[in-house]
Amino acid sequence: MSEHRLMVEELNELLANDSGFYSLPSQHCNEVYSRIYVGNAFVAQNLMRLERLGISHVLNSAEGNSFMHVNTNAEFYAGSGIVYHGIKANDTEAFNLSAYFEEAADFIEKSLAQKDGRVFVHCREGYSRSPTLVIAYLMLRHKMDVKTALLTVRQKREIGPNDGFLRQLCQLNEKLVKEGKLKS
Repeated sequence: MSEHRLMVEELNELLANDSGFYSLPSQHCNEVYSRIYVGNAFVAQNLMRLERLGISHVLNSAEGNSFMHVNTNAEFYAGSGIVYHGIKANDTEAFNLSAYFEEAADFIEKSLAQKDGRVFVHCREGYSRSPTLVIAYLMLRHKMDVKTALLTVRQKREIGPNDGFLRQLCQLNEKLVKEGKLKS
């Protein structure tokens, strides 16, 4: 376990800014990788803005009705041409988000396989749940190790996945290394 704790600390250092602080996202939405956007509820609920960004697919990693969640669903996007997928995740250290890593990666991959496909991955703030799923996607489908994937997203957006999610990304990293699926 201590190995993961060490790695989580390292990842936290990569996330902090030069003065050691976390910053909240300065924008509602950022393109963090080619045609993959991470953002917040404000953009998720703004069909005009999604249209302007050319979004074809929406992955809501905070589906649900509580204040922690974003209450959109397939019906919300009906008629917009946007393909919707929802994951009911909580932003808590105890929540097992890794159970959804493959499902999210599949959805992102399918979105990008479409001509002009663009996917908007969001949670409430676009800070913890959604960037975690995009980092997992980059690890699973682009053979990036956890640090490279995290920095790829962090360079484009201020993010701060909780320590539980960082630990799950470390476990994914370990699993992919064992299976020989990561560039070492």
